[in-house]
Amino acid sequence: MAGRMVVGSAALAELVRPASAPDPAGGHRMLPVRPELSGLLPGRGLRRGSTIAVGAGQSRHSGTTSLLFALLAEASRTGSWCAVVGLPTFGAGAAAEAGIVLDRLALVPQPGPEWPTVVAALIDGVDVVVTAVPATVSASVAGRLAARARQRGSVLVPYGRWEGADVTLQVVRGVWEGLGSGRGRLRRREVTISARGRGAAARPKEIKVWLPGAELTRVIPGPAPIGRPETALRVVTSA
Repeated sequence: MAGRMVVGSAALAELVRPASAPDPAGGHRMLPVRPELSGLLPGRGLRRGSTIAVGAGQSRHSGTTSLLFALLAEASRTGSWCAVVGLPTFGAGAAAEAGIVLDRLALVPQPGPEWPTVVAALIDGVDVVVTAVPATVSASVAGRLAARARQRGSVLVPYGRWEGADVTLQVVRGVWEGLGSGRGRLRRREVTISARGRGAAARPKEIKVWLPGAELTRVIPGPAPIGRPETALRVVTSA
Protein backbone atom coordinates (compact mmCIF):
# COMPACT_ATOMS: atom_id res chain seq x y z
CA MET A 1 0.00 0.00 0.00
CA ALA A 2 1.42 3.39 -0.95
CA GLY A 3 -0.02 5.36 1.94
CA ARG A 4 -3.66 6.33 2.31
CA MET A 5 -4.53 9.30 0.10
CA VAL A 6 -7.20 11.49 1.69
CA VAL A 7 -9.47 13.50 -0.62
CA GLY A 8 -12.60 15.25 0.68
CA SER A 9 -14.20 15.55 4.10
CA ALA A 10 -15.91 12.14 3.94
CA ALA A 11 -12.61 10.34 3.39
CA LEU A 12 -11.08 12.36 6.22
CA ALA A 13 -13.87 11.31 8.61
CA GLU A 14 -13.40 7.65 7.67
CA LEU A 15 -9.70 7.94 8.45
CA VAL A 16 -10.08 9.66 11.79
CA ARG A 17 -12.49 7.08 13.22
CA PRO A 18 -10.16 4.05 12.99
CA ALA A 19 -7.13 6.11 13.93
CA SER A 20 -8.93 7.20 17.10
CA ALA A 21 -9.63 3.63 18.20
CA PRO A 22 -7.72 2.36 21.25
CA ASP A 23 -4.37 0.78 20.48
CA PRO A 24 -1.41 -0.44 22.56
CA ALA A 25 0.57 2.76 21.96
CA GLY A 26 -2.34 5.09 22.57
CA GLY A 27 -1.97 5.34 26.33
CA HIS A 28 1.72 6.24 26.33
CA ARG A 29 2.55 9.90 26.82
CA MET A 30 5.85 9.56 24.92
CA LEU A 31 6.13 8.20 21.39
CA PRO A 32 9.53 6.72 20.57
CA VAL A 33 12.07 8.11 18.13
CA ARG A 34 15.23 6.55 16.80
CA PRO A 35 18.10 6.61 19.30
CA GLU A 36 20.19 8.98 17.21
CA LEU A 37 17.51 11.69 17.50
CA SER A 38 16.40 11.11 21.09
CA GLY A 39 19.02 13.42 22.60
CA LEU A 40 17.45 16.39 20.81
CA LEU A 41 14.04 16.01 22.47
CA PRO A 42 12.90 16.50 26.08
CA GLY A 43 12.05 13.08 27.48
CA ARG A 44 14.00 11.54 24.55
CA GLY A 45 10.85 11.10 22.45
CA LEU A 46 7.77 12.75 20.95
CA ARG A 47 5.67 13.87 23.90
CA ARG A 48 1.96 13.70 23.22
CA GLY A 49 0.47 17.17 23.14
CA SER A 50 3.69 18.84 22.07
CA THR A 51 4.57 20.83 18.95
CA ILE A 52 7.86 19.81 17.32
CA ALA A 53 8.64 22.11 14.40
CA VAL A 54 11.03 21.17 11.59
CA GLY A 55 12.57 24.19 9.92
CA ALA A 56 12.39 24.07 6.12
CA GLY A 57 15.78 23.98 4.43
CA GLN A 58 16.90 26.63 1.98
CA SER A 59 16.88 24.10 -0.87
CA ARG A 60 14.99 20.91 -1.73
CA HIS A 61 18.26 19.00 -1.22
CA SER A 62 18.81 20.22 2.34
CA GLY A 63 18.10 16.85 4.00
CA THR A 64 15.01 18.10 5.82
CA THR A 65 12.71 15.50 4.23
CA SER A 66 15.01 12.74 5.46
CA LEU A 67 14.82 14.30 8.92
CA LEU A 68 11.01 14.15 8.77
CA PHE A 69 11.18 10.48 7.77
CA ALA A 70 13.55 9.70 10.65
CA LEU A 71 11.38 11.59 13.13
CA LEU A 72 8.28 9.55 12.26
CA ALA A 73 9.78 6.13 11.65
CA GLU A 74 9.99 4.66 15.15
CA ALA A 75 6.55 5.86 16.27
CA SER A 76 5.06 4.48 13.06
CA ARG A 77 6.86 1.15 13.44
CA THR A 78 5.54 0.70 16.98
CA GLY A 79 1.89 1.25 16.03
CA SER A 80 1.18 4.98 15.80
CA TRP A 81 -0.79 6.60 12.98
CA CYS A 82 0.88 9.46 11.11
CA ALA A 83 -0.50 12.03 8.68
CA VAL A 84 1.31 14.36 6.27
CA VAL A 85 -0.54 17.46 5.05
CA GLY A 86 0.41 19.88 2.29
CA LEU A 87 3.56 18.13 1.03
CA PRO A 88 2.72 16.88 -2.47
CA THR A 89 6.30 15.73 -3.10
CA PHE A 90 6.38 13.55 0.03
CA GLY A 91 7.44 10.16 -1.37
CA ALA A 92 5.68 7.12 0.04
CA GLY A 93 8.35 4.79 -1.33
CA ALA A 94 11.14 6.71 0.39
CA ALA A 95 9.06 6.86 3.57
CA ALA A 96 8.70 3.06 3.56
CA GLU A 97 12.45 2.63 3.05
CA ALA A 98 12.98 4.89 6.08
CA GLY A 99 10.81 2.59 8.23
CA ILE A 100 7.41 4.31 8.11
CA VAL A 101 4.51 1.84 7.93
CA LEU A 102 2.39 2.90 4.97
CA ASP A 103 -0.73 1.15 6.28
CA ARG A 104 -0.77 3.74 9.07
CA LEU A 105 0.15 6.76 6.97
CA ALA A 106 -2.38 9.28 5.65
CA LEU A 107 -1.40 11.73 2.91
CA VAL A 108 -3.28 14.97 2.22
CA PRO A 109 -1.14 16.55 -0.51
CA GLN A 110 -3.44 19.47 -1.32
CA PRO A 111 -5.56 20.57 1.67
CA GLY A 112 -6.65 23.74 -0.11
CA PRO A 113 -8.12 26.77 1.69
CA GLU A 114 -9.52 24.53 4.43
CA TRP A 115 -6.03 23.74 5.71
CA PRO A 116 -6.78 24.64 9.38
CA THR A 117 -9.91 22.46 9.37
CA VAL A 118 -8.07 19.51 7.82
CA VAL A 119 -5.19 19.72 10.29
CA ALA A 120 -7.57 20.10 13.25
CA ALA A 121 -9.58 17.02 12.18
CA LEU A 122 -6.42 14.95 11.89
CA ILE A 123 -5.18 16.13 15.28
CA ASP A 124 -8.39 14.71 16.75
CA GLY A 125 -7.64 11.20 15.54
CA VAL A 126 -4.01 10.74 14.46
CA ASP A 127 -0.99 10.35 16.72
CA VAL A 128 1.49 12.47 14.72
CA VAL A 129 0.43 15.18 12.25
CA VAL A 130 3.08 16.67 9.95
CA THR A 131 1.96 19.74 8.04
CA ALA A 132 3.56 22.24 5.72
CA VAL A 133 2.99 25.73 7.10
CA PRO A 134 1.19 28.07 4.67
CA ALA A 135 2.84 31.44 4.24
CA THR A 136 -0.40 33.16 5.25
CA VAL A 137 -1.05 31.29 8.50
CA SER A 138 -1.81 33.69 11.35
CA ALA A 139 -0.44 33.47 14.86
CA SER A 140 -3.98 32.94 16.22
CA VAL A 141 -4.63 29.94 13.94
CA ALA A 142 -1.24 28.43 14.79
CA GLY A 143 -1.96 28.91 18.49
CA ARG A 144 -5.37 27.21 18.21
CA LEU A 145 -3.89 24.19 16.43
CA ALA A 146 -1.11 23.84 19.03
CA ALA A 147 -3.70 24.08 21.81
CA ARG A 148 -5.83 21.44 20.11
CA ALA A 149 -2.83 19.11 19.92
CA ARG A 150 -2.26 19.58 23.67
CA GLN A 151 -5.90 18.79 24.42
CA ARG A 152 -6.10 15.74 22.14
CA GLY A 153 -2.68 14.28 22.91
CA SER A 154 -1.48 14.42 19.32
CA VAL A 155 2.03 15.46 18.28
CA LEU A 156 1.94 18.39 15.86
CA VAL A 157 4.94 18.66 13.54
CA PRO A 158 4.82 21.91 11.52
CA TYR A 159 7.21 21.96 8.56
CA GLY A 160 8.32 25.57 8.11
CA ARG A 161 8.36 28.71 10.22
CA TRP A 162 6.33 28.24 13.42
CA GLU A 163 6.58 30.51 16.42
CA GLY A 164 6.16 29.05 19.90
CA ALA A 165 7.02 25.42 19.17
CA ASP A 166 8.21 23.35 22.12
CA VAL A 167 11.23 22.30 20.02
CA THR A 168 12.42 23.40 16.59
CA LEU A 169 14.74 21.06 14.66
CA GLN A 170 16.83 22.36 11.77
CA VAL A 171 19.34 20.76 9.40
CA VAL A 172 22.17 23.29 9.46
CA ARG A 173 24.97 21.49 7.57
CA GLY A 174 25.34 18.45 5.36
CA VAL A 175 28.13 16.54 3.61
CA TRP A 176 27.50 13.73 1.13
CA GLU A 177 29.51 10.49 1.25
CA GLY A 178 30.19 8.05 -1.54
CA LEU A 179 31.83 10.03 -4.33
CA GLY A 180 35.50 9.54 -5.03
CA SER A 181 37.68 11.54 -7.40
CA GLY A 182 35.11 12.17 -10.10
CA ARG A 183 33.39 8.82 -9.74
CA GLY A 184 31.26 6.80 -7.34
CA ARG A 185 27.72 6.95 -6.06
CA LEU A 186 26.06 9.17 -3.47
CA ARG A 187 25.11 6.85 -0.61
CA ARG A 188 24.24 8.92 2.44
CA ARG A 189 24.75 12.31 4.00
CA GLU A 190 26.25 13.30 7.32
CA VAL A 191 24.07 16.16 8.56
CA THR A 192 24.24 18.40 11.58
CA ILE A 193 20.87 18.93 13.25
CA SER A 194 20.28 21.73 15.72
CA ALA A 195 17.52 21.82 18.32
CA ARG A 196 16.23 24.83 20.20
CA GLY A 197 13.05 25.43 22.12
CA ARG A 198 11.60 26.42 25.43
CA GLY A 199 11.32 24.93 28.89
CA ALA A 200 13.32 21.72 29.07
CA ALA A 201 14.53 22.36 25.50
CA ALA A 202 15.73 25.94 26.07
CA ARG A 203 19.38 24.98 25.89
CA PRO A 204 20.45 24.67 22.21
CA LYS A 205 21.83 21.30 21.10
CA GLU A 206 23.55 19.94 18.01
CA ILE A 207 24.23 16.39 16.85
CA LYS A 208 25.55 14.73 13.70
CA VAL A 209 23.68 11.84 12.11
CA TRP A 210 23.70 9.88 8.89
CA LEU A 211 20.64 10.48 6.70
CA PRO A 212 19.43 8.14 5.47
CA GLY A 213 20.63 5.93 8.28
CA ALA A 214 20.77 2.16 8.50
CA GLU A 215 18.43 -0.02 10.49
CA LEU A 216 21.30 -0.87 12.85
CA THR A 217 22.87 2.28 14.25
CA ARG A 218 24.74 3.25 17.35
CA VAL A 219 25.55 6.63 18.81
CA ILE A 220 29.13 7.11 19.97
CA PRO A 221 31.17 10.15 21.00
CA GLY A 222 33.01 11.38 17.93
CA PRO A 223 36.28 13.24 17.67
CA ALA A 224 35.57 16.94 17.97
CA PRO A 225 36.40 18.83 14.76
CA ILE A 226 38.54 21.93 15.22
CA GLY A 227 36.47 24.81 16.50
CA ARG A 228 33.45 22.66 17.47
CA PRO A 229 32.33 21.45 20.90
CA GLU A 230 33.74 18.15 22.15
CA THR A 231 30.23 16.96 22.88
CA ALA A 232 29.49 16.46 19.17
CA LEU A 233 27.94 13.05 18.49
CA ARG A 234 28.39 10.89 15.42
CA VAL A 235 26.01 8.13 14.35
CA VAL A 236 27.73 5.26 12.58
CA THR A 237 26.28 2.18 10.95
CA SER A 238 26.97 -1.19 12.49
CA ALA A 239 28.77 -3.74 10.40
